[in-house]
Amino acid sequence: MTTFDKREEGFEKKFALDEEQKFKAEARRNKLLGQWAAEKLGMTGDAAAAYAKEVVAADFEEAGDADVLRKVAGDLAKKGVAVSEAEIKAKMGELLAIAAAQVKAGQ
Repeated sequence: MTTFDKREEGFEKKFALDEEQKFKAEARRNKLLGQWAAEKLGMTGDAAAAYAKEVVAADFEEAGDADVLRKVAGDLAKKGVAVSEAEIKAKMGELLAIAAAQVKAGQ
């Protein structure tokens, strides 16, 4: 194996690790967002945990964050909780930073 091949293999492994961490951070962010929204909806305990799982699952409907945003915004609106999409997006950004730090720390 040449030095170039070793370097290429190293880059491929790093890319795969980065993508895995990104996926884990986004899933954790969605769980944290689900917990935040559940609190706004007045849910606690098992109901809040189940709702957080629903938010995580919503992310698999389509690529990107629009599906998660749509679910949370829709659920909050149905219950009459006044939270704008801009507020939810800001919370998603805040929680992504927290989730990425947690994933990096191995939590």
